[in-house]
Amino acid sequence: MRFGILGGTWARRADGRGVAVGGYGRRALLAMLLLDAGRVVPTQRLIDGIYGDEPPAGAGNALQSQVSRLRAALGEAIENQPGGYRLVVDRDEVDVHRFERLAGQGREALAAGEAERGAVLLREALGLWQGDALADVGEAPFAAAQVVRLEELRLGAVEDRVAADLALGGHRNLVAELRELVAAHPLRERLTAQLMRALLADGRQADALAVYETARETLAETLGADPGEELAAAHLAVLRGETPVREGGRVSRETTTFPTAAPTGVSRETAVLPAQLTSFVGRENELALIAGRLRDARLVTLTGPGGAGKTRLSIEAAGRFDGEVCFVPLAGVTDGVDLPQALLGALGLREVGLLTPTGPAQDPVSRLAAALAERPVLLVLDNCEHLIDAAAGLVGTLLTRCPSLKVLATSREAFGITGEALCPVPPLALPPLGAAADGLAGFPAVRLFVERAVAVRPTFSLDDEREAVLRICTALDGQPLALELAAARLRTLSAGEIADRLGPPPEVECGPALRPSELFRLLSRGSRTAQPRQRTLRGVIDWSWDLLTEPERVVLSRASVFAGGWTLEAAEAVCADPAPGAGGAPAGTATSELIEPGDVLDLVDSLVDKSLVVAHQPDGGGGARYRMLETIRSYGAERLAEADGTDAARRRHAAYFLDLAVTAEPRLRRAGQLDWLRRLSAEHDNLHAALHRCVADGDTATGMRLVAALSTYWLLRGARYEGAAPARKLVTAVGPRAPEGLEEEFALCVMTAAPDVADQRELAEHLKSVRATVERGPARYPVMFLLWAPFAGVPDEETYVRQEAALALVEADSWFQALNHIGVAYQNWMVLGEADAVHREFTLARAKFCELGDRWGEALATSHLASFLSVRGELPRAVRLIDEAMALADELEAVESRADLLCERGRCRLRALDHDAACADFRAAADLARRIGTTEFLAVAHLGLAESARLRGALEEADRWCDQAMAESLPAWFAGDVSRTEALVCRGRLHAARGQRDRARECYREAYGARQTDRNRPFTAAVADAAADLALRDGAPERAAELLGIARALRGMEVVASPDAAATETAARETLGEEAYVAARDRGARLDAAGAYAALGQRLAEPGGTV
Repeated sequence: MRFGILGGTWARRADGRGVAVGGYGRRALLAMLLLDAGRVVPTQRLIDGIYGDEPPAGAGNALQSQVSRLRAALGEAIENQPGGYRLVVDRDEVDVHRFERLAGQGREALAAGEAERGAVLLREALGLWQGDALADVGEAPFAAAQVVRLEELRLGAVEDRVAADLALGGHRNLVAELRELVAAHPLRERLTAQLMRALLADGRQADALAVYETARETLAETLGADPGEELAAAHLAVLRGETPVREGGRVSRETTTFPTAAPTGVSRETAVLPAQLTSFVGRENELALIAGRLRDARLVTLTGPGGAGKTRLSIEAAGRFDGEVCFVPLAGVTDGVDLPQALLGALGLREVGLLTPTGPAQDPVSRLAAALAERPVLLVLDNCEHLIDAAAGLVGTLLTRCPSLKVLATSREAFGITGEALCPVPPLALPPLGAAADGLAGFPAVRLFVERAVAVRPTFSLDDEREAVLRICTALDGQPLALELAAARLRTLSAGEIADRLGPPPEVECGPALRPSELFRLLSRGSRTAQPRQRTLRGVIDWSWDLLTEPERVVLSRASVFAGGWTLEAAEAVCADPAPGAGGAPAGTATSELIEPGDVLDLVDSLVDKSLVVAHQPDGGGGARYRMLETIRSYGAERLAEADGTDAARRRHAAYFLDLAVTAEPRLRRAGQLDWLRRLSAEHDNLHAALHRCVADGDTATGMRLVAALSTYWLLRGARYEGAAPARKLVTAVGPRAPEGLEEEFALCVMTAAPDVADQRELAEHLKSVRATVERGPARYPVMFLLWAPFAGVPDEETYVRQEAALALVEADSWFQALNHIGVAYQNWMVLGEADAVHREFTLARAKFCELGDRWGEALATSHLASFLSVRGELPRAVRLIDEAMALADELEAVESRADLLCERGRCRLRALDHDAACADFRAAADLARRIGTTEFLAVAHLGLAESARLRGALEEADRWCDQAMAESLPAWFAGDVSRTEALVCRGRLHAARGQRDRARECYREAYGARQTDRNRPFTAAVADAAADLALRDGAPERAAELLGIARALRGMEVVASPDAAATETAARETLGEEAYVAARDRGARLDAAGAYAALGQRLAEPGGTV
């Protein structure tokens, strides 16, 4: 049994039914025994605690009478002991002792620096309070001291929970709560200090100081005391403006995490601010301006020409932002349709859960809006100019739907939307003409050039080169990228030589007498209508190009086809010349000698030395990667086009990345899964650039091959929408029938394109061709069969038998065989009702996936096996398996699946009537689902909370959760809506509990009707269980027993872990007697599937009073 005193005094049986404790005296007696649960409470203490200093005559007999009556309600839980009485119960089954244990563990976790774990434990502890402690026996003599003690413990736990939330960066959401707490408890200095720190973290220093002054005056007037040590320390921190470094916040460039996304310790990183290899110079005025703009506006755009330093300035500004930051580089995104997916990826989110890969998915924009709706975060969108229309539309939508969101963007042009605050990025400050020589180092332009010069030539000194440096900085107009490129030339030229090439000294009038080869004229190249700063940068890049060798120019121009960087292997494939006999050098980029793959490393290294290419080592390991600043990449693309080499370089780029994707596809289903996922993720922008170019260039064959090869990758990343738009364009270009030899590729294109196809008739026409391909049997891409499931739906028995015969042909791929075991298990569970086969097939699937090393498949099979075992009643094993599945999902960074699995574990614990643990799981799942925007799991979590409340008798609470769950339910992949069906059954049971039997019957009829199209046995069986309860309430126990038999026939199981069904069975047995009950139950259990469905429908159609 479970007991509680944190609110009213109550007792509940193992099946969740409440126990009538009795009147005031018995409740007071029970409360005293509960406070010392498991220990002997002396008789005299009980008498004093209940009756006080003036007990009635015969108090001992009166107490014995109360004990007898209480024992009649509770059974043998109350023991007579020498000198007193004892309540025999596990202390953890009593809410007050469970609270004290959880609060203590939370405090210990907080002290150990485990803020996330502490927050979860403390929330669970505080969730046990349903009102004031001992509320219904507060007048008893024993109660006063206990109420004070417990309230002190509660407030301490609240303070600890607030401390954990502050450590996790939740200051903005705490201010209102802390103001209420401080108003209610003005003398609790810890709460006041916490409010001050929350206000300080929110940039509200003046408000924090005002709170301190109020507290100081209150302490002086009330207690005649000064603030204590903790409050004084908070005051000092406010005066110093100290910003607390906290997990989940952004101080400097630490990794941003999801503080509440992983209640059991896993964290999922968002896009970290890029680490910088060089110092940041100047820009203090600009940083202050940006900080002010971000305080006052929600969209701030840094504008300026390429090379002005917008990206670096945005990174530095974001590093000083007090809150969560997500950096989204957009230079590698080549099409506006990919913009929402780029943001999802940067935020570490999937479109669908790992364990529901073919289930319902929100469109990416809705998913983003859901994830950011209540999340105070700064999105840094870098390099928006080539996507300006798409970026403006998406940012406008998100800002409208996400009130806590802020955006810092960099672009060569403004978005032009309401509320945008512009920050033009000027050149670095230059010394004025005639500036004192000893003051040059104080000007940012000079400092930047000198710092970069020293990095290239350690012996460089401004003292020796003042005049030349001044000329260089003036000629380059203080443009950061131009200065860095010029400094890179110090490897081969002196500062004076660079200055001479850039232009004459200030006192020399620029004229035609200067030779063009020596005089670097800034207006000699590029658009004459461009802004002067743009022409300045163009001139510097021209100059850098002129100083390159011919092979270096070829490699730089060909490398411009890469998006998002490249590896040496990719550069050798794309930038080297083809081998003799392989088509010759790419048109327009031939050199006097062929560039061999072995030459590429030295040429790329040389470009790195000249600051035209940047080399970096990824955090996840692997080889070096290279990239170009977007300005230089665009310049290289122009040069490639001038040489008529763009088409050839694109073809080589597409061929290389198609080969990479094809090579990776089978390995994504084996032990090397994680390594290959990381490798493809690193090349994400290149893969998508290749796909979009194939579409644009009309290369449908290569495009379809790329879609097919990437299908498994998209599945594992939960990114079904990523390929939808280009796949749709490929399908449109090809027509309704697959090209010969590309049947599977066409099929995968059609299924990938489906979310982007508005004309359902057109889609149906294409799916006819796909069906023929799928039913043909063996496949090069077995993922095709998994993706086909949503279009095929749940087959009937005849179709299932036909499919089994076709699938038996597919024996070459062991991964498919493992996947097929899951399919067979589901058919037996949902369609055939063969429980033994379900267990066998899920177990075989799990073993095969484990043998292959496929974590995704193992997690899928393990979670499904756990769900089945939970329904069958093997609850401890089911919980263990769910924890295993959760660990596998964490390896794949599938944070959405954690919400799914927390819900499933909550169901297991609810079936065991462990309400506290179940509700902790449901609440953690809801918090996580809300944070990452997965509405479907939010509905499941809220439904779990509704069921727990209903089983505990808290009907109003259950109503609220059930209403939320119904509103949040999304369509499932099979016909109907499983979440809504479950919610309808819950709603019906709530009506039945209130005696509203007709309303309950209507809910069950609607739930039954929703299951008629898919004939889903387990969910229909849940309707039969509920109908049995209703029949019992209608006074028809025989009909109730028959309906329980129908539920058993539908499930195909002898044992079902259902507190509701168990209670109905017990009541029907008691009413009918064993023999009559068994006969009625077996009458329903002997029905076949069709008969069971028909019988249930008939019973539900009958008027009230007969069901």
